Amino acid sequence: MNGSLVAGESGFRLGGMAPTIDSLPRVIDNPSIGTDGRPVPELRAELRRIPSLLNAWSVLWCYGQNILILAAAVHINHIATWLIAFLLMGRMHAQFASLMHEAAHRLLFKHRGANDWVGNWLLGFPVITSTPAYRRVHMAHHREEFGPDEPDIPLYANYPITAESFRRKLVRDATGQTGIKLFRNQLRGFRSPDVRVRRTLLKMTLVQVIVIAAFFTAGHPWLYLTMFVLPYFTLWRVINRLRSIAEHGGLRADDDRRIATHSVVQHPFARFYLVPYNIGFHLAHHVDAGVPFRHLPKYHALLRKSQYVDNSYEYGSYVALWKAASGFPLRP
Repeated sequence: MNGSLVAGESGFRLGGMAPTIDSLPRVIDNPSIGTDGRPVPELRAELRRIPSLLNAWSVLWCYGQNILILAAAVHINHIATWLIAFLLMGRMHAQFASLMHEAAHRLLFKHRGANDWVGNWLLGFPVITSTPAYRRVHMAHHREEFGPDEPDIPLYANYPITAESFRRKLVRDATGQTGIKLFRNQLRGFRSPDVRVRRTLLKMTLVQVIVIAAFFTAGHPWLYLTMFVLPYFTLWRVINRLRSIAEHGGLRADDDRRIATHSVVQHPFARFYLVPYNIGFHLAHHVDAGVPFRHLPKYHALLRKSQYVDNSYEYGSYVALWKAASGFPLRP
């Protein structure tokens, strides 16, 4: 999978893990998927249906399950259950981010107002993210991966790297250094000349006050710092980096989405912890970004059936991809 190396304008090295065009599988004649991976119009309309009621349940259960996890930890009050709860609170931030991503694409609810309100106030602000601001930069990412407006080049560039460099990045994430740096940059928005930025940060602060009040009301205010803030600055940053590498690490811009986006077999544990709400079906998402998360597994299966994706292209696990990204030998 040694693609050509491209040096971006910023000096980042791109394409170190990109497949060559000749190595990509060829789509076989089929009634569903075109040679570019896009579904035929009838199938596309079916895949793009937004199941609003089911998604409303997903949002409610996202809150409910994490409240139950904390309630169970308080009730049992054992070091093992506290450790498990802490690890699952890192997953909670991944869950909120995944559903917020869905709202940013306006795929959470058919009703645009409901989509944007829930995406912002119930999913974005609680985890210190502005969904409209995220939408603006994320749409630039979808218009052209690794293009001139790509916001996440630092997360994707220069792979493969050495195992030691990979380890240093994860240590910075796990110890909160990355999170604190990003949070400080975010706080500078309070001094922004743009009134919208200041107002957005005030809204985020208001939601955090509500979250703190909820912990106080439950009689366990210390849980806000230990089970909400600390996982945000540590576990979530590790998850976010590992997932980002698995999405676009070491790739480059190309009209063929398979050269700009990885595909990884979705094992149950990864789907539970690292890439909830089907966000791990990332190639399918980039081939057609209008397909809601509930339909991505079906779409990916069709991509496999048409041989747009096959075993020669798709990584067998996230661990296999991370090994390739950290200087281990690539697949045979």
